[in-house]
Order: sequence, then structure tokens, then C-alpha cells
Amino acid sequence: MKLKTLVGSGDKIGLFTLPFLIIGLMLNIIFPSLFSVGGPSIILKQISLIMLIPGITIWIWSVVLILIKVPQKELITQGPYAVVKHPLYTGVAFLVLPWLGFLLNSWLGVLIGIIVYIGSRIFSFEEEELLSKTFGAAWDEYDKKVKISWL
Repeated sequence: MKLKTLVGSGDKIGLFTLPFLIIGLMLNIIFPSLFSVGGPSIILKQISLIMLIPGITIWIWSVVLILIKVPQKELITQGPYAVVKHPLYTGVAFLVLPWLGFLLNSWLGVLIGIIVYIGSRIFSFEEEELLSKTFGAAWDEYDKKVKISWL
């Protein structure tokens, strides 16, 4: 099993995101007041923790499914994959990075989450073409049934 098969578009998304992350972290260190969310407040901490629970759960669940199904050359269509095509990327972009950033008193997580999502939209097309070639009609059926195909 090639590592590339397990990673999918993750390496490209990571490389796309890396410059934004490095520059953002540098600016956050140099100008912390520009990135501050004000503490965060107790309410923002509670909301962040509440949002992180499904985010981390979806992330772990997606990784476990990849580690189990991809080596068996099976198309993953259950669990979080029944809701969105790329739950790992989407979950990290919207349910982990922004809320982790808020807990660390920075809105940088929101920006990096948006960049990760943009990267996933740019590079997932190639991944989906490969899945379509590999799984044929099964992919087409999955593509029609996934609940939020555009996310």
C-alpha cells in the first residue's frame, strides 16, 4: 500500500496551506494584539470546546475508516463519508482549526481553516477523478447519494 493512496490530496493541501500558516504564525507572534479574540471569553471557550468535540470525532473517525478501508481497496461511503465526500478535510477546516485557534486566543485558526478548505476544493477534484476511475459505477452512485456533495 503506497502512502500516497492513504494520504489522498492531503499532501497537496498541506503544501498549499503551509506558507499561509508560517506567515500567519509569524505575524501572530510579532503582532499578537491584531490576532487576539479577547481572552477568549468563557462563552467563546465553551462554544469552542463544544465545536471541537464533533470536529475531533469526525477527524479520528475519518482517519480510522481510511486506515481500514483504503488498504482493502474499498470505497468509503459510510460514517462521515455518507454526509460529505471529504470529511477529514472539511472537519479539520471548519470544526477543528477555527475553534482551536479561538481557544489559543487567535482568529488565525479561522483563516487557516478557510485556506485548508480552499486547498481541499482545489485538489480534491483530482482525487475524485481517480476514485471515479477506480470504482466506476460505485463512485457514481456514492456521488449521487452523499448528503452534502458540494461541501
